[in-house]
Formats: sequence, structure tokens, C-alpha cells
Amino acid sequence: MLTFENTKCECGHQNPVGTVLCESCGNPLDVEEAASEAPLEMRYDGIARRSQKANPSPIDRVWNFFSSVKVAVRLIVITLIASIVGTIFTQENAFISFDPSTYYEERYGWIGKWYYKLGLSNTYESWWFIGLLVMIGTSLVICSLDRVLPLYRALNKQQIRKHLTFLTRQKTVYASSVEGAPEAWTASMAEQLKRRHYRVHQDGDALLAEKYRFSRWGPYINHIGLIVFLLAVLLRSLPGWAMDTYITVPEGETVQIPETNLYVKNEKFTIDYYKDDELPESLKGTARAKLYETKAVLYECEADCDDPSKQPQLKEVKRHSIIVNDPLSYQGIKAYQFGYDDTPKLKSVNPVLIDHKTGKTYGPFKLEMRNPELTYALGPYTLELRQTYMDFALDSEGKPTTKSKEPNAPAFVFVLKGPDLAEGGEPYMYFPKQNDKARFSQDVINGELAKRFEIKVPSMEGVEFAGVVTSLNIRSDRAMPYIWVGAGISMFGLLLGSYWHHRRIWLRIDGGRVTIGAHTNKNNYGMRAEVASALRGLGIVVEPKSLDNGRNKS
Repeated sequence: MLTFENTKCECGHQNPVGTVLCESCGNPLDVEEAASEAPLEMRYDGIARRSQKANPSPIDRVWNFFSSVKVAVRLIVITLIASIVGTIFTQENAFISFDPSTYYEERYGWIGKWYYKLGLSNTYESWWFIGLLVMIGTSLVICSLDRVLPLYRALNKQQIRKHLTFLTRQKTVYASSVEGAPEAWTASMAEQLKRRHYRVHQDGDALLAEKYRFSRWGPYINHIGLIVFLLAVLLRSLPGWAMDTYITVPEGETVQIPETNLYVKNEKFTIDYYKDDELPESLKGTARAKLYETKAVLYECEADCDDPSKQPQLKEVKRHSIIVNDPLSYQGIKAYQFGYDDTPKLKSVNPVLIDHKTGKTYGPFKLEMRNPELTYALGPYTLELRQTYMDFALDSEGKPTTKSKEPNAPAFVFVLKGPDLAEGGEPYMYFPKQNDKARFSQDVINGELAKRFEIKVPSMEGVEFAGVVTSLNIRSDRAMPYIWVGAGISMFGLLLGSYWHHRRIWLRIDGGRVTIGAHTNKNNYGMRAEVASALRGLGIVVEPKSLDNGRNKS
């Protein structure tokens, strides 16, 4: 990094440390730059930037790190690579119910195992991915501030009469003798430039003409759009801003939509199949679904919403038949038809409590699989529900867990209270399905308590199965409008910076000799063609190529 100690120009203007070209007259301040004959580096018009401080403080070092375009590019590349890696295998949030700790290894082998252990199965919601997005946003903000403020100062306080060296070191230069009054010649040139839509400022025999200055702000408008876009993406990680989840609703039941006070009921699920005469010959005799339809009712909870001991008070807000690509929509939340399961699912059982010591039976009581009561009074005894496992399993450490939210292998942990029992009650684990009772050794788990008490269903009449279970994909994205706004702002900035080019022409006459210097940030060929065209309007014919720096100094 270059630092510049002598910041006072020969014109008398005191420039900030780090200034390359004098803010007033444009004369090069650096000794090496002044001795060179190459075209000047016109980026930000040579104005000093904060990242060019000679003795940076710790805060300045952080500023310098994030103001580096190289750092920004590296962060973007790392984020792109992480995004690509996150698409190798399906992300966790794309499944309705599964155990990720075993799924990836069983499905993809050792690669899937490490994919899960490294957290790549949850890439886009991980702290490190969000951290990358925050760093990119920080870099965009600091990069923009480090450059846009000096650029604004440079363009807002442009001097009309620039140093002669400044003009002769531009990429497009014309120098020649002129006849007549200098101010009249300059005025004639000004008229030619105005015809070409330049804004002209004249100071005697000096002139500054420019157009399309607004295009210089294009990259920074683009940055603003990207910052809005990134902020909107980060908002999606906050509760209530975005949702993409799945719920299963048995026919005739009502299920709460997660993270909301809304409930959806599956009144009836219908699936229709094509008839053979509606199918081509190659598909006749096969079952091809024609229609999946869930007659859904949406409710909003009005009272007792967070009290598990009470039934929530629901108010119907909408009815809709959900079919593929025709979701139920309400206040930004959409419920899409995703799938169905017509295999028998246990809905409830009506077991009894048997005391083998006295031979007495208490009950029955109704035990719902999805929304069970917390307390059951059975004669002198009380069952208090403490834990529910819908799909019971043991993890790698031998601890109880559930593999899914479906009642495939339901298990309930009660505390049994009553006479001749320990103070505070004793735990009792109950498996409603007989095969699960044997598979997981219910009696062994319950120990001595199992020798006296038993919870069982007397007959199949006490077992109730749910109807068809419909699967709904619940989506909500409050941040999406801001994402589109950010994308729109970014595209507008790209258009400004791509289709228009900031062009400036400086002119001064000294002792009967005119010197013209012109600069554009893009398309120098067009710049020199416009200068040549303006000179032709004054009767001076020059080839545009001859205006390249160093070719025309007659």
C-alpha cells in the first residue's frame, strides 16, 4: 500500500493523506506518478480513501479487511462452493419425518455419515453459512462507503480549470495552436459539446463538459440492492419470517400448523384414478392417479391456545379443497398437497388398568395417539402422562427417541400414583401395540411394577384406526417481497453502470495553444470519437485514433 507524505499541491491546496491527484487542480502528488508519462490512474479521481491510512488503528485494520475487493470475491466464492455442496444430498428440512442421524449413513454410506456429521445436511440454516452471508453484507457496505464517499467529494467539487499535466495525462488528448480570441473559441467548442448532450461549465478560456454522471452510481446502487437482498435472506432465518415444513393430517382430525395459531382439519381425502379407456395402450391396467384432493378447513385459535390442559377454542376462517398446484392460502401462509398415506394408522386405544394383586380392573380410558390427555383417574389410581414417543426407538447411546411424528410404534411414559405405591408415584411405560410390547420388552422396562399392574386393551373393539393421512407442505415467506425489491434495485444499478458511461472533457487555452483532455470510465473508443466529432464541428478534422495519448502533440 502506497502512502503519500507530501499532500500539499503546488497550487496551494492541502490534500488529505493518501490523495493521489490534487483535489483542486488534478496535479499528480506522488513523485513517481508525476515523473511518469503514462495516463493517470483516474479511479475515484485520486481522492484519498480511509483504507489507505498510513498508520491504521485496529478498527482501521478491520475496515481495510472488509474494504478489499479481493476479500469480497473470496467470500463470495466460498459461499458459492458451500451452496453447491449443500445440494449434493437432500437437506434435512425437505423431509416430513425421519431420523437424520441414521438416514444419511443408511442411504449414502460413509459419505452420507460425514455429510451429516459436518452439518452439511443443514447447510443453509447453519451458523457458519449465515456468518458467510453476514460477512459478504459487511464487505458490501464497507466497500461501498470506502469508495462512494471519496467519489462523491471528487465529483461534487470538480474544478473547471485543471492542471495542464492533468489534461495531457488523460487517455484522450488533443493539443494544437488556435487563432482568435480564446474565450470565443472555447464558447464555440462548448456549443458543439452541448449539441452532444454534454453539460458544459465555462470559466473564461477553460471548460469542463460532462454527461451521464449518474452512471457512476450504478455499482453502488447495485451494492444497495445486494445488501437488501442479503438482509431479506437473513430475515428468513428469524422465527415467523419464513416457513417450509410438512405436516400430516389424518382424515377427520385437526392438526396445528407449527409456529402459528392456525389449525387445519382434513375433512376428507379423495384420490381418483384414470380409467383404462382414458389411458394409452402402454399404460392400461395400471393405477394412475388422476386427482389428489384434501377437503380442508382452516381454523384460528382464539383462546386456550397455549394451555395443554384445555382444548383450544377455534374459529373457522377458511375452507378450501387442496389439490396439486392449488393450495389453501391465508395471510401469506400456503398449504400445498404433498402426498398421502393410506396404510392403517393407530388413532386411539381404550385400555384398562389391571391390578393383579387384587384382581380388580379399572377403566377403560381413551388414549389418543396424537393429543392424549395428561391425567387419567382410574379408581383409587391416577395415571399422569410424562412423555410420548410416536415412533419409539433407541439412539446410538441407548436413550429413547422417536424416529418420526407418525404413530408407527407409539410409546407412553406414565407415572402411576395410588395406594401401596411410592410417594410421588412410580414410572410405567406402555406400548399400545402388542408386537412393540414384546419387541421393546415392556415388562423388563417396568420391572417389579409390571408384576402387579398391567395396562392392556381387552379386545380389538377398543382399538380405533385413523382414515387416510394427507401430507401438506406448509410454506410462508414474508421476506420474499424484500428479496424481489433487492433484486430489482440490483438490476437497476447494473443497467445504469452497463449502458451509460460517465464522460468528461476538460479544455484550457494557454498562450494561443489549446489542450483538451477527456476521460471515461468505459468505452474510450466512443470517447475519442465524440471529441473528434466536436472538433470537426469547428472545422478541425482529426482521426479518432490520433487522439490516443501521445499521438497528437503538434
